[in-house]
Amino acid sequence: MSRRRLLLSSLALGLGGRTASAQSYGNEADPFGGGMEAGDTGGELFDPALLPPAESPIDFPVPVIPDRKIKKQFRRQMVEFDGPEEPGTLVVDPDNRFLYHVLAYGSAMRYGVGVGRAGFAWEGHAQIGMKRRWPRWVPPREMVERDPRAREWVNGQPGGPDNPLGARALYLYAGGQDTLYRIHGTNEPNSIGKAMSSGCIRMLNQDIAELFDQVIVGTPVTVRPSRGA
Repeated sequence: MSRRRLLLSSLALGLGGRTASAQSYGNEADPFGGGMEAGDTGGELFDPALLPPAESPIDFPVPVIPDRKIKKQFRRQMVEFDGPEEPGTLVVDPDNRFLYHVLAYGSAMRYGVGVGRAGFAWEGHAQIGMKRRWPRWVPPREMVERDPRAREWVNGQPGGPDNPLGARALYLYAGGQDTLYRIHGTNEPNSIGKAMSSGCIRMLNQDIAELFDQVIVGTPVTVRPSRGA
């Protein structure tokens, strides 16, 4: 057994073998088809027995990036909000690199975000369908094909500080179906305010951790149309 297989198998055993049951985490019977947790990987061969837990069994400390390292407009801040959305709604503005948590009519907490190709690919109304702390990541098929390093995690990378999904992830569903659109943390804080090559909507780990604790499954989410800017 390889070191990687041993590591992932140990993680599964550490959580009582829950990785063997797709029902434990929702629609994960086919991690490389629809409804998997990190994106549409489609059709890649995998060993489901090696799929790591949906959440890390370790609650790692959430890293805090000093404000001085983030441009002022992308720092977490209370702002006026003139949208029609009701309090409690999350509003994603991919072109301007902002996410709003509407707290009351006329005001919202605004967070700076980074956007990847998937962040421009979906728009509309959804709900948070799942929440994960230190979530696992399964690289999309296209990434596996173009990046040999991603193939190491074709069966999923356990959650942790080095995981591309960061400290927390919110999974968006519409009409009961996974949109494959994610709001998640990042271990690349310099990506906030930028359009990167891959991923959905990424936030500073400290920001997604705060937001994660304030929203529940079922929270409405509006993703504004994007020009792909």
